[in-house]
Amino acid sequence: MKKPLFKGSAVAIITPFTEDGVDYTKLSELCAWHIKQNTAALIVAGTTGEASTMPDEEHLAVIRHVVVQANHQIPVIAGVGSNDTRHAIELSVEAERRGADGLLSVSPYYNKSSQQGLYLHFKAIADSVNIPIILYNVPSRTAININPETLARLSELPNINGVKECNIEQAAEVALSCGDQLNMYSGEDAMVLPLLSFGGIGVISVIANIVPDLTHKMVSAWLSGDTQTAIRTQIELIPLIKAMFCEVNPIPVKAAMNMMGLEVGSCRMPLCDPSPEHQSLIRSTLIQYGLIQN
Repeated sequence: MKKPLFKGSAVAIITPFTEDGVDYTKLSELCAWHIKQNTAALIVAGTTGEASTMPDEEHLAVIRHVVVQANHQIPVIAGVGSNDTRHAIELSVEAERRGADGLLSVSPYYNKSSQQGLYLHFKAIADSVNIPIILYNVPSRTAININPETLARLSELPNINGVKECNIEQAAEVALSCGDQLNMYSGEDAMVLPLLSFGGIGVISVIANIVPDLTHKMVSAWLSGDTQTAIRTQIELIPLIKAMFCEVNPIPVKAAMNMMGLEVGSCRMPLCDPSPEHQSLIRSTLIQYGLIQN
């Protein structure tokens, strides 16, 4: 088996913004909190981190800041995807230079390349760096799926280390095709245990931004053989997960963090604040879980 970058619950960490840019003081606080909460890795500048709204200079500065804050205590995995292969390579090389332990590389969105195009895209990125890469398969956002046979071909490359799989329906086929050559992580908070049951070793989680302890508990329980605790925790988390995806991520989770007093700022346009109806749902759910007071 390829040595995994991490096992357990990693957080797809939000990026706290002010009107003037990134709130680096708050980002430092969040990194320190996650380390104390047994989060297994920090996934920075991904979808939840709103990397698509960041200019390259800011994007890379955020990656470097999190690397410094983590200080080798837990791995830092940098989101570096692009639908332009040359741009993805540039971001990947620069993230490695800034100390990232690994890369999260999303399939090229909008272009709708062939499976061969996907293979060549990721191979070109892998050939440009010397650190492990986790592929990110999220067809709902990219309009393209990385098929199991393509993942199998990619898993033959030494530094293609894992996949964040959001197409849970193909998880069993991915496990069959790739065996121990590709570490599999759930990209869906509501479907962590189904993917772990097919041999997955963790989750890259949105809800870990607000309940890192429970997300860690669920995954570590499964991996240690305590399936009943894991199942119970997954089921108990479902209402919270539904609330955190009542609008497109990361709108609800950022709203929730602000309600919890974490003061992480709003999402950047074109994302906007949740509707009044959804704000009410988020608030009542946080009260239900004891995360804020009534």
